[in-house]
Amino acid sequence: MTDDRDQPTCTDAGADACDVFDVFARACPSRGTLEHVTGRWGSLTLGALHEGGFRFNELRRRVDGVSEKMLSQTLHALERDGLVHREAQPTNPPRVDYRLTPLGTEVAEQLLALIHLVEGRMPQVLAAREAYDAERAALVTP
Repeated sequence: MTDDRDQPTCTDAGADACDVFDVFARACPSRGTLEHVTGRWGSLTLGALHEGGFRFNELRRRVDGVSEKMLSQTLHALERDGLVHREAQPTNPPRVDYRLTPLGTEVAEQLLALIHLVEGRMPQVLAAREAYDAERAALVTP
């Protein structure tokens, strides 16, 4: 087992000289990537792209509820993080395809495991919500 305490961390050395990443450290760049991946539109976009490549409007239809602006911002962030590949075809009208990179595929597989866990446990979640709401209502009702 390696002792990482001897390695410069994000907070010790700055993000550029960082050997050990700690998402709990405010200055660590891994925190921004985690936000991109786990945000509502990032996780849904990665999950959708795990199904295969999409054109922008196809992806927008697949990720129901996302605005054009939010999807564009999400795709730019994920592309910058190396999770999504954007390929522009020199056609008229222009065609742009999006697909996961190998790193994006690895991240999406982990996300999909969490998504499937949540979907599979929704009966328990809904029962917990109902019990919580009933308990809160009983406290408010005289």
